[in-house]
Amino acid sequence: MSDGASPRAILHVDMDAFYASVEQRDDPSLRGRPVIVGGHLRRGVVLAASYEVRRFGVRSAIPMARAVKLAPHAVVVPPRFAAYAEASDQVFALFASVTPLVEPLSLDEAFLDVTGSQSLFGTPWDIATRLRRRIAEEVRLPCSAGIASVKFAAKIASDLAKPNGQREVPADGTKAFLDPLPVSRLWGVGPRTEEAMTALALRTIGDVARADPAWLERRLGTSGRLFWELAQGIDAREVVPDRDAKSMGAEDTFEEDVEDREILKVHLHSQALRVARRLRRAGVKTRVVQLKVKFADFE
Repeated sequence: MSDGASPRAILHVDMDAFYASVEQRDDPSLRGRPVIVGGHLRRGVVLAASYEVRRFGVRSAIPMARAVKLAPHAVVVPPRFAAYAEASDQVFALFASVTPLVEPLSLDEAFLDVTGSQSLFGTPWDIATRLRRRIAEEVRLPCSAGIASVKFAAKIASDLAKPNGQREVPADGTKAFLDPLPVSRLWGVGPRTEEAMTALALRTIGDVARADPAWLERRLGTSGRLFWELAQGIDAREVVPDRDAKSMGAEDTFEEDVEDREILKVHLHSQALRVARRLRRAGVKTRVVQLKVKFADFE
């Protein structure tokens, strides 16, 4: 909720299989076919997988060698980061046409606070519908949108709306929306934390919401209180546009450990493009560049 009586209206807009969708858009022969965007067939990882190839178990961040075994008939194309950055710029220009409050999360997703845009553009549902239609018509790419009064719920709603859909969570229905979902949907819950929660008989977000927050803190550390608040639908974080951000970054989490430095270089290139574009849009320069790496032991 905002400081006033009315709930906030937050959109989470996420492009669908972004890199793969750009490749299918630019090469008509790829449309409707299983497409994998990735690097070296033996040492690379999947950067993007079209929805046609996901049904065979191929997803981003898995090794390319495994992906081509799962879908030997798939078309493999090398990444074209310049093309993805150009498409991203077009999409974000459309975001900016409905609100100045746009917080980029990556090249292909962002939070938008449209609370103050409703008098001009209609309901949050109408705004999301119009945005998605314009992206489809002007950039020729599919996307999904989630609508909620808090960031956390908007992000989950867009995930559940994929591909090429949208879902709205009423402000007074946030907790009911979250209750039946698995704990893995909570921000900050990875495989290890999910395992610890399961051992405590916490399998759904509703289970966490019904638990005593002090007990959760004792069992799960300082994150226990945060998990309880999210489970209640409490998420006071604002949408922070680049011009107001104190730092800008890009982060990727791999579903499997990556040991090859050549593979990491591809991801670093993509991250550098993302951060540089945000800096340019905000009209700022950076004095410090920080690289964060998390290892398998969570160090």
